[in-house]
Formats: sequence, structure tokens, C-alpha cells
Amino acid sequence: MKELVVGIMAHVDAGKTTLSEALLYHTGAIRKLGRVDHRDAFLDTHSLERERGITIFSKQARLTTDTLALTLVDTPGHADFAAEMERVLPVLDCAILVISGTDGVQAHTETVWRLLERYGVPVFLFVNKMDLPGADRAALLAGLQRDLSENCLDFSSGEDLTEALAMCDEALLERYMETGAVTDGDIRGLISERKLFPCWFGAALKLEGTAEFLAGLERFTSVPEYPAEFGARVYKIARDDQGSRLTYLKLTGGTLKVRAPIAYTDRNGARV
Repeated sequence: MKELVVGIMAHVDAGKTTLSEALLYHTGAIRKLGRVDHRDAFLDTHSLERERGITIFSKQARLTTDTLALTLVDTPGHADFAAEMERVLPVLDCAILVISGTDGVQAHTETVWRLLERYGVPVFLFVNKMDLPGADRAALLAGLQRDLSENCLDFSSGEDLTEALAMCDEALLERYMETGAVTDGDIRGLISERKLFPCWFGAALKLEGTAEFLAGLERFTSVPEYPAEFGARVYKIARDDQGSRLTYLKLTGGTLKVRAPIAYTDRNGARV
């Protein structure tokens, strides 16, 4: 089973938390769909978030399918809380970037895109709210290819993308010219190397296209190779209801046992 840490991010009001709810619902992690406007979204638990109807703090949830065990990290979409979003980027195996079907690529979308590029994070895109008036699939895809990458390809169209996929990489194109085929392994490699950004279109609130998107994550995500020795990255510090300090980290190798002594590197690079 693939074990992955996946961040979900977007510009504000794109429907990021709604998509999170849909993915959790599809996998049985939650039994009832919450809504941001109903103030009962599973991942928006802080009173400030429910009062303002936006995500302020990064949260994580666990969901599993037959082939995928995924830690989903929901991040703020509002530009005022971009630092909270950026803190999780170093621990991500890949990211889900949500685009509003009525707004397309916004200024903050481009900011998030540049950050994902800086940290080398592979990206899957979900274009949301396609059930609303004004959501033009062809125009949205053209905007993604113009403003983000020409290798944003529509995986939910049902069209044969073999040739377009081969064009994403010179070596793959040569193999394609010889064999006429592009494999799932080729696609996973392109995504991992940020040479391909697969897109799905749908409406998370109505669960349209979300099951297909989840199937795409199962099929096309890759698990990074980690060393055998213990390693971890801290991405969040918080406190529980009793005031105890909680440290959130991602294991990048080995195992961690209770009371095991560990050394760490501080922000200045010094070993402690």
C-alpha cells in the first residue's frame, strides 16, 4: 500500500475544504458531508474558522483506499495565512491544487504555484464548481496552460492523451516514437519530475468528478524512496486542550519509539 502525505491548497473560496470533505467521505473516513457555510466541516474545527468560514490553521486527516494510505493536510487559502500554508510544503509527497471553475487562476493561485515549484512538489489539479454558470471547461484549461504550465492536461476528458503525454519529455517522446505506448509508470515519472500536471474537472459539493479524481491519485502518485535510518521533519507546533505542546512531524525514514533519544538540526543548521 502506498503511504503518502498530500497537501491540499487553493486560492480562497475555490472549494478546497469541500473537496477535502468529499475525499474523506468517499473513503469512509467520515459518514456525513460537512459544509463550510454550515460551519460543520470536518477539518475546520477552530471557532475562528467556523465563525469566518475560512481555513486559518493547517489540519490533517487520514484516509485509506485499497491501495493508498493518505495523510491529507488541509491548508489555508487566504493570502493573509500563506505562511501557515508554506510551512507544510517541505513535508509533502505531492499537492492537490484546487481551482475555482468560475474564477480560474487567481493571483494567489500563481503565488502557491511558485511556492510548489520552489519546493519541488508534484501537483495534481482539481477544477471545482463546474456545475455553476460561467464555468467553461475549454477556457479554464487554456488558462491553466497559459498561466501555470503548458503541461496541464485534462485527465477527465476521456480523450486519448498518449501523444500529448509523450510530448512532455524528450526521452519519453523517443520511446513513444519506437513503441507507440506511454505506460502508467511513465506518467508517474513525469508527475514526480514536475513535467506533467494532471487535471480533473468536477463539483466537489455534489460529489461530481471527485471519485474519479481519487482514483487518479491512487493510480498516478509515486512514493519517494527514504533511507533506512531514522529521520523526520517538523512542520507544525500546537497545543492540545490541556495546554500540552504538540509537535507534528513527518517521518522520512526508519522508526521512532517511545522515549527514544533523538538529535535535531535547528533553523541555523546546527546539530543539537
